[in-house]
Amino acid sequence: MFAELKECFMEAYDDNRDGKIEIRELAQLLPLEESFLLLFRFDNPLESSVEFMKIWREYDTDGSGYIEADELKNFLKDLLKEAKREAIDEDKLIEYTDTLLNIFDSNKDGKLQLSEMAKLLPVKENFLCRNAFKGATKLNKEDIERVFALYDRDKNGTIENEELKGFLKDLLELVKKDYDAQDLGEFQKAILSGCDYNRDGKINKKELTMILLALAKHSQE
Repeated sequence: MFAELKECFMEAYDDNRDGKIEIRELAQLLPLEESFLLLFRFDNPLESSVEFMKIWREYDTDGSGYIEADELKNFLKDLLKEAKREAIDEDKLIEYTDTLLNIFDSNKDGKLQLSEMAKLLPVKENFLCRNAFKGATKLNKEDIERVFALYDRDKNGTIENEELKGFLKDLLELVKKDYDAQDLGEFQKAILSGCDYNRDGKINKKELTMILLALAKHSQE
């Protein structure tokens, strides 16, 4: 019975017949406003994980390392304003929040960890996944400059604060599918311990080069 039900469900909503329900296919299951919220960010992805981490800091108001229900509700409220949608009442906003929690809260703890929020709020591209950084024994100057410019958003010559967290988030995603703020913090300590040669808590261009070469070497193994 369950197998038959699943087959009917997939036939109805798996438009590209890949055996999975993707975001656009999932949106067909939702009422109009919820589907809009789901698709708006996928049609308007963030430029980089630096922007993602700035948004994370803004809405994780209690600094718990999670986006909890009330914080997610505030995020959705601002998202609707950004999209110039009509104002909705509090009950509807709570309903939308619950809907998106049900979709993206994969471990069902009632809040969103970093990797779950990253699915709701995607970036255009994880630049570190490009072939240029896979198996290379050396990197050309253009590759280094491009990566450094992507993360050094204020152009002060170092990758720091949300820039650093955004870079480390992209790096962490290469080796870990599910991660939270604690994982990111521990990863930051490990990377800085091994690569922050001048111990200033930031990443300069030379240190970035060493990290990218280590990444390329790791991808060969």
